[in-house]
Amino acid sequence: MKKSASLRTFLLLLFSAISGYAQQPNFLFIISDDLNTQIGPYTNIENHTPNLNQLAKRGVKFSEAYCQFPLCGPSRASMMSGLYPETNGTLNNNDQLGSYRVDNPQLSDHPTIAGFFREQGYFTSRVSKIFHMGVPGGIEQGAAGGDEPDSWDYAYNVMGPETLSQGKLELLSPKNLHYGGNFSKMVLPDSLDFTQTDYLAASQAIAILESRAASVAEGAKNKVKLKPDAPFFLAVGLVRPHVPLIAPERNFVPYPTQEVTLPEIVGLNDVPPRALTRQNNKVWGMNEQQQKETIAAYMASVQFMDEQVGRLLSTLDNLGLRENTIVVFVSDHGYNLGEHDCWSKVSLWEGSVRVPMIISAPGKRFQASYGTTCETTVELIDLYPTLLGLSGYAEQQPDILQGKSLVPWLENSSYQSGEKYDAYTVSYGGTAASLKSGTWRYTRWGDQANQDNEELYNHADDPQEHHNLVNDPAVRSMLEAMREKLEAIRQKAQNHL
Repeated sequence: MKKSASLRTFLLLLFSAISGYAQQPNFLFIISDDLNTQIGPYTNIENHTPNLNQLAKRGVKFSEAYCQFPLCGPSRASMMSGLYPETNGTLNNNDQLGSYRVDNPQLSDHPTIAGFFREQGYFTSRVSKIFHMGVPGGIEQGAAGGDEPDSWDYAYNVMGPETLSQGKLELLSPKNLHYGGNFSKMVLPDSLDFTQTDYLAASQAIAILESRAASVAEGAKNKVKLKPDAPFFLAVGLVRPHVPLIAPERNFVPYPTQEVTLPEIVGLNDVPPRALTRQNNKVWGMNEQQQKETIAAYMASVQFMDEQVGRLLSTLDNLGLRENTIVVFVSDHGYNLGEHDCWSKVSLWEGSVRVPMIISAPGKRFQASYGTTCETTVELIDLYPTLLGLSGYAEQQPDILQGKSLVPWLENSSYQSGEKYDAYTVSYGGTAASLKSGTWRYTRWGDQANQDNEELYNHADDPQEHHNLVNDPAVRSMLEAMREKLEAIRQKAQNHL
């Protein structure tokens, strides 16, 4: 006879207390792919991402969070290792964190976030794309991509159809035919949503959550393998809105193509040529209609991804796990949708390096900050020390971590540490770098600084980065200060180990 949900929850909590894990939180770590901050918690788009909106109401939204590399592989390796890309040696999608460890003794024993928790006795599991994985390309084959197998007790590679889905695939970027990087869309019947990669990933994650709740409450025979009484670290990779832009019909309805407004394009004459590498006519060749369809399909894909987040959160609630589970939602990097006439990732504009980050930690200690916004500049490498701090392992954290713990801001999003924090991002194999410091962004396209390869923006009066101030004598002192700051942190990242 099946136990009721309330009885199962009671047994779960009782068993946790007896096992000594009552104070050790679980983690649900959700990473979206190619997601910018055009989502509900960061905008006024009505009914766009209702589940992420609800998550933000039960946690802290970080409005100034930045990736360390606007490309999937290096960003994810940086996030999961807690190290800058130049430090861990992962500077393109073909690099793998594990292979760099072989040649670097100081990294050979350094665990990823998940690996650290596994060493502490957590049950760690991965569903779909956490490290780099071909989308499409690897997903259809159920490939593991650039995974770190030592991080997990259990790993599940989704075998999703992607471009082979049961619909008509429409190419939107005539100059780019590579389906891992071009713009294409597919509108699916609502009844086929269960065939999609993210739906399959969420379903498997739900099965893991149900298994964990059942195994803890009812026991399990193979305690060594499954760690039935241990807390869990469950990492779930959702691949949308990464191209191809595929979603059920219901998700396209709120975004009619004719209502899409393309970004205003101004101020490109003073921008270094390398900053404009991803311009439409150079890479994509989209006409105005195709650009609008791309944006509409991107938004639809985001909404479909949000539905899967909702399924995961509902499962936590239904199983009684929410009270002891910390939920992290983040993207690997931002994404340009026509700003500066540039599209996709890799660029160092604000839109491609700023990411959504929401952390929901349960308990009275954090409730006063629920629904608030932290405006402190933070980085993805801050997640590693933050999660260790939340679980009581701050004193055991690896010495080489380069981020800061965000726990004080989770307790009080207006916390003032007395320090001024910057965000450092590199791209194009590390040959280009950008620094966000206060209201200023400074970008350099090369090793040596000169006014032909630099950008300087003041977000206080130019948040869209339309006016490059590098040649403005009124801000010469700021330019020199930003040059020095970037060089200092660049040297630290390159020579840390």
